[in-house]
Amino acid sequence: MILVTGGTGLVGAHLLLHLIQEGETAVRALFREAKQIEKTRSLFAWYQKESLFDRIDWVVGDITDVPSLEIAFEKVTHVYHCAAQISFNPNDETALRKINIEGTANIVNLCIDKNVQKLCHVSSIAALGDPLQNQTVIDEATEWNPEVLHSDYALTKYGAEMEVWRGQQEGLQVVIVNPGIILGPYPSNWDARKGSGSLFTSIKKGLPFYTQGYSAYISVLDVVILMKKIMEAPIHGERFALVAENRSFKDIQFTIADKLGVKRPGFEAQPWMLALGWRMDKLLSLLTGRPRKLSRQSAASLCSVEQISNEKIKRTFDYTFQPIDPYIDQIIQAFR
Repeated sequence: MILVTGGTGLVGAHLLLHLIQEGETAVRALFREAKQIEKTRSLFAWYQKESLFDRIDWVVGDITDVPSLEIAFEKVTHVYHCAAQISFNPNDETALRKINIEGTANIVNLCIDKNVQKLCHVSSIAALGDPLQNQTVIDEATEWNPEVLHSDYALTKYGAEMEVWRGQQEGLQVVIVNPGIILGPYPSNWDARKGSGSLFTSIKKGLPFYTQGYSAYISVLDVVILMKKIMEAPIHGERFALVAENRSFKDIQFTIADKLGVKRPGFEAQPWMLALGWRMDKLLSLLTGRPRKLSRQSAASLCSVEQISNEKIKRTFDYTFQPIDPYIDQIIQAFR
């Protein structure tokens, strides 16, 4: 039996579809609220695969509530841990720690207790290391520097990885994947304001500015295909950065705007403007109580020129990633 946490999220839902399409007959998924399952159903329907949806064994459970997970782990041999909280709002620190670190610790402990054969943990490039001075390329061997300023999201994803490595020390076979920004379709019932969908939403509404910083991107299809390959290979105790392309924010924003047929962002935000912006945003949040829109760490990342290497995963599986530009066309079909 394969267990997937986060089965109502973008990665988890695509992973469920991929596993069933590839012939897996015993696939179980966690859910917290019944209405959330409809998001996954809508994704299957968008791919015209709704007939496969009923093959999933849905079990109610919460990764932060250990007793609720006991039934979910019955007869489970392999676990894909996709559930996580994604937020760059400093006000969400408590939730991030509880879900990302405590929740992952619970999954690891149950894997050990139930003699699970292998765990695949979905982390993030945010949890990769920090390059030394004059270095601009990050890979799986780059060391984490606790002296460097990190977002709460990055800190909690790194903390989650520490729980996974602890599990390895206690005898559990583990692998970690560190995807870049995951692009994927948001059909009906999906909130396009969250995750990478927020990028499409903000550009459609008229995002006014762009930056020259870089980030790494990958299609959700590549992510789930590679996760399954890694789980089925005789590999454990390793991590893999999953990145198709490193692109500037300007390039990605202009590409999406052109494909949506809307105006490109027309104003380049300089680093000093972003530095002023996050301070003003913090002040407004304190005065009005509204959620933060720009943190100090987010402002810094918008100007970062660091790039993520994908050489390890390409070398291990001789894998060719799906090009980002044509995949954006597919996303926009669902987005509309």
